[in-house]
Amino acid sequence: MLSLKRLLDRSLTAQAALVFVLGLGITALFRRDEHPAVWLLHSALYTGVAITALAVQRRRATRAVGTDAGGLADLNRKIRHHEVPQAPEEQAAMRRLVAGQLGQMERAGKWLPYWLGAMGLVAVGMFVLGAVSGSFLFPLVFAVGVLALCFGVLWMRRRSLDRLRWMRQALRHE
Repeated sequence: MLSLKRLLDRSLTAQAALVFVLGLGITALFRRDEHPAVWLLHSALYTGVAITALAVQRRRATRAVGTDAGGLADLNRKIRHHEVPQAPEEQAAMRRLVAGQLGQMERAGKWLPYWLGAMGLVAVGMFVLGAVSGSFLFPLVFAVGVLALCFGVLWMRRRSLDRLRWMRQALRHE
């Protein structure tokens, strides 16, 4: 499992293969009546869009930090495991990475209440539409799923902020 996680951290090709397989399965699940060639085309389109966005994000991050994709993956792993780099150039790269990610998360944080409000409106709207149509099960499951998604986003955001702030503090003492 650890080697799979490392492979997915470092390899854009492995990420593309995973996105393709997941996209194919989800497309086949929701579009059972279409030809399998359409499933493949949709999955390839989803993979292309996702990997393009990921490559642009990764390229922007590696330029900002001043390292390659493998070095960026190593720095992110060190953040997750609370490992402070010892080499001065690696510490400088870590400082740039932490500052960039904290700044990005703080800028995105001002939009978080609006996103949560919109998700709440979608969940309540689906529940009301289900109540009007007489079907309660699907809207209830959808609302619980949206609620779980929102709490998951908040939990992951708080956890990431805690890790980044810890690393910033640890780098100040080095």
